[in-house]
Amino acid sequence: MLYVCPMKKLGVKERIIETASNLFYFQGYNQTGINQIIAEAGVAKASLYQHFRSKEDIAVAYLKGRHIMWMGKLNECVERKNHEKGKVLGCFDYLTEWLTEVNYRGCGWQNIIADLPEDHTKIKDQVILHKNEFRDWIHNLLKEEKIYIDEQAEELGDEILILIEGAIILSQIQKNDWPIKTAKRACVRLLS
Repeated sequence: MLYVCPMKKLGVKERIIETASNLFYFQGYNQTGINQIIAEAGVAKASLYQHFRSKEDIAVAYLKGRHIMWMGKLNECVERKNHEKGKVLGCFDYLTEWLTEVNYRGCGWQNIIADLPEDHTKIKDQVILHKNEFRDWIHNLLKEEKIYIDEQAEELGDEILILIEGAIILSQIQKNDWPIKTAKRACVRLLS
């Protein structure tokens, strides 16, 4: 589950977003229809269209909410871990926690972009925004540790980002955490 609020206490818009979020993440964007969202959210079609003009607009709301949730949980995990080689290693701990919790369903942004019709630019823009903000987050984490100068931190950060993204997709394919553990070991070598 992406959100933990009980459906009864949510307003119409929030029920639509929560329902669609779960369906988009676990079922897929193309495999989820407006009628299924309406039925599972328990809302009228008119109510849905009062809040959202299209399924794409619902997906944008899903991705925005997912970004806030995902980055928040990532920050929490990184802050509570104390890695000798640097905080960035906490990213891999978060991947293990998150991906095992969702039975290795994978990255919501990787999944939706792979499942997306060509003309859905609003969704593509949200995917790019998330990935760029995550990239900047890694760069800034390395810079904060004052071990690397700006250019080094960015180059190293990009290499770590590739390790992370690859570990996510391979864990989804393998339904196992060995890719995350392997990527973490590779990251330790990069940081040495």
